[in-house]
Amino acid sequence: METQICNHLKLMVVKPADKYYCEECVKTGSTWLHLRACQTCGAVLCCDSSPNQHASKHAAHTHHPVVISAEPDEYWAYCYPHDQMIDIDPY
Repeated sequence: METQICNHLKLMVVKPADKYYCEECVKTGSTWLHLRACQTCGAVLCCDSSPNQHASKHAAHTHHPVVISAEPDEYWAYCYPHDQMIDIDPY
C-alpha cells in the first residue's frame, strides 16, 4: 500500500533559505548543528539534533507545518503535523 503525501507537502512551493545561521541561536549566543528553513515564513532555525531545537519549537508555537533542510546537498521537506518527509527537487 502506497503512503499518501499530506497536503502540506503536496501544496508546498519550495522557498530556499536566505541565511545560513539559526536566527534564534545567534540572538542567544548558542550553537547549532543543522539548519531548517520554515516554508511558511522563511525563518531559518536549528534542527532537533541541536541543543535548542528551534525549528520544532517554531513549528509548535506558530503552527507552520513544513520545513526544508537548509543544508547544502540535502533536498527534503518535513511536515510536523503529519510526521512525514519527502525528497524534493534541488532548487
